Parts: sequence; structure tokens; C-alpha cells
Amino acid sequence: MPSDLTDLLRQRRSIRAFTQDPVDRHTVERLCNAARCAPSGANLQPGQFHVLTGTALTGLKTRLGQAVADNTPIDLEYSYFPDVMPPELKDRQRKAGFALYEALGIARRDVTGRRDQFAKNYRFFDAPVGIVVTINRDMGKGCFMDLGMAIMAFLLAAEDEDLGASGIGALANYGAIVHDHLELPQDEMVVCGIALGVPDKEAKVNQFRTERLPLDAFTTFRGFDD
Repeated sequence: MPSDLTDLLRQRRSIRAFTQDPVDRHTVERLCNAARCAPSGANLQPGQFHVLTGTALTGLKTRLGQAVADNTPIDLEYSYFPDVMPPELKDRQRKAGFALYEALGIARRDVTGRRDQFAKNYRFFDAPVGIVVTINRDMGKGCFMDLGMAIMAFLLAAEDEDLGASGIGALANYGAIVHDHLELPQDEMVVCGIALGVPDKEAKVNQFRTERLPLDAFTTFRGFDD
């Protein structure tokens, strides 16, 4: 029978609309402690979670909103996607984007609507809690994998608390601005953000789900009898 963990994995989705119900500090502390249970090579436990709410979050959103309004050039410190996106991955990316915009009623040629929706990344989708995730610049690529596992543990813990969350890779587009605004240590690099709050169950954007590959598309089995 499926375990509770399997159910959490299947029901988890990226939440992009929230109620304004607050999330208290003790709850977020539980989620962060759950994230730190993730495995890491040599137990290095890479990454920092900078949790913002209230005026602290509003200040960062205002700074990022100004950057968007000013068309500030993107300054990404690390490569998120392949430098040349293979056709099959580009197709997968487009399908996910088109499905999201379709759920929101945004036409494919509605450039303004798509731009406005993307800008919500920099508002943490108006969630009551925003988290800036960083990593030490000297860490190797494997440590990004370890940090990813910590983030996933955080997302599952949020789901277990009946909260909603979404990773925000776009935050790193303005990593230098985030770094400066939060006065982070020089050796920390902004990796992504996380929006956290109570899901707005009526919002159409929260009904949207991306497709997952079938098992035979990403798995091979060797040495089994059946």
C-alpha cells in the first residue's frame, strides 16, 4: 500500500496563489529543521535559508519590483538550464509554460500577460513568507544536489503541514540585488527563492499540474528475474 510519503509526493504541486493567513515562526522552524534532515555528502549540509515576512519581505519585493520596472539586466551567477537547450527538453519546457498560461486564460501571443505573470516570481507570488536560499560560492556542483534535496524536504514538510510552497528559480536572475538588499555575507550566492503560505484553493493557477515522464522514459532495470 502507498505510504503517507508517497501520497505527499503525488499531491505536492507548485502553489502560485495564497491566502493572506500568516505562517508563524515556529511552523517555519519545523520546516527548516525537516529540510536539514536531508542527506549531504560528507555531512557538509550546504545552504542557508533566509526567512522573510512582514516588512522584511515587503522591502525585498519592492526592490525587486523596481528592478523589473527598470528592465535591469539579468545577472545569473550559475547556469540553471543547459547552455543549448536540446529540442526534446525545449519542447517539455514549452508545454509546461503553455499549460500554465492556458490555466490562467493567458493567450500564447499575450506577451504582456505572460510578462506580468512571470513578474509575480519577484513578489513571491504574494505569499506571506518568502525564503531566500543561498549557498557558499566555494561549494562544488555536488553540493547543489545536496541543497536540492534539502529544498525538496522543505517542500514535502510544508505539504505535510497543509501549507503550499513554490520554488522560485527566477530569484537568482537578480541575485546581486537580493544579496545587496539583505546584506548577505560576501561568500553566499543566491540560488533560488521559496514562496510559502496557505494555498488559495479557489485560484485557477493552483489547479494546474505539470506532466511527469512515464517510468520507461527515465528508468532502466538490469539483473531482475521478472
